[in-house]
Amino acid sequence: MRIGIDARFYGPIGKGLGRYTQKLIEGLEEIDKENTYSIFLRKSNWNEYKPARSNFKKVLADYGWYTLEEQLMMPFAIVREKVDLMHFPHFNVPVLWRGRFVVTIHDLILLGFPTRRATTLGPWKYKIKEAGYRIVISQAIKGSQKIITVSNYTKEELIKYFKVTPSKIIVTYEGHDILSSRDKNSNFQRLGSIISDKKQNEAKNKVLFKKYGIIKPYLLYVGNAYPHKNLEGLLYAFKEFKEKKKSDSQLVLVGKEDYFFERLKKEAENMGLIKEGDVIFTGFITDEELDCLYKGALLYIFPSFYEGFGLPPLEAMTRGIPVVSSYATCLKEVLGEAAYYFNPYKKEDMIKAIEKVIENRQLREKLVRKGLEQVKKFSWKKMARETIEIYKEVVE
Repeated sequence: MRIGIDARFYGPIGKGLGRYTQKLIEGLEEIDKENTYSIFLRKSNWNEYKPARSNFKKVLADYGWYTLEEQLMMPFAIVREKVDLMHFPHFNVPVLWRGRFVVTIHDLILLGFPTRRATTLGPWKYKIKEAGYRIVISQAIKGSQKIITVSNYTKEELIKYFKVTPSKIIVTYEGHDILSSRDKNSNFQRLGSIISDKKQNEAKNKVLFKKYGIIKPYLLYVGNAYPHKNLEGLLYAFKEFKEKKKSDSQLVLVGKEDYFFERLKKEAENMGLIKEGDVIFTGFITDEELDCLYKGALLYIFPSFYEGFGLPPLEAMTRGIPVVSSYATCLKEVLGEAAYYFNPYKKEDMIKAIEKVIENRQLREKLVRKGLEQVKKFSWKKMARETIEIYKEVVE
């Protein structure tokens, strides 16, 4: 069986989609020695992927996402590879493609959480984009042999908005990377400490904290700053929390600088949070630095309005960090009893949740223990195995 995978999102360039695509391919390489794979890449991520097995090969398909070129040229690139099945890890399936394919739909944010603040386009261009989105995703759903989703919540959304037959949709949960984590029996650092796990090089950590101006216990967020992430709400809640409790703490926001992070940063400046050193924007950081920041954090905060899966809080759990999360959409499904939840639409509820977890050491330790158990339910390898079974079902 020859399988094609649209990996033009592969790697950091594709953010969450890139992560999913990369981990899927790595998992398939690890467990599948029989089938052959054509991995379609762009010039910008061509060198990111290096096939680990001889049955995987790279194919250049340098067509921009959501472009007319993608719609017209991508089908020809696929035909040349003579694939038995194509996997599109995103809904941007060329409407002219008539071969067999499966599509992964991670979420329906444009339908479930529509907002003009999620784009830099003018009103008319935004309406055209929205119409194009509905056409492309409708065609992808209708033309696919199977639809893969990453949560039961997204499955129900597909049934709700597109009247999809439930048997056509298969849920394959995402996985996580365990870089390192605290021993679940270890003691937490006291509230006034910012020193991370004892196994880490203390001097190295101090250099990192000094680099970013971290001098107090801190709450951590890792991810992007799109409007549905509710980071503006987090800023206002954190500011009020500090004023109310006279808390000696900081908020550290990790994510690659882009239009949305710049807009958030200006908001924080207007609120006086940056001048006082209460909120820190790190920009893009290395995996090693990220692991260090995770382990030094007092808690991980996830205030999102809408998620299709919610990977960052799960990855925080692998490092032994207590998670305080919104209960919106799929998050209770993924995080289970291992997070302390709040209503993302109520600032007071978020403040109470932060306050509760910071002030209750036993609660933090309980959340860590439950988190380390919860993450055992998810793995990229398991996701890859389930995906192969879908390929076989469609082709055979």
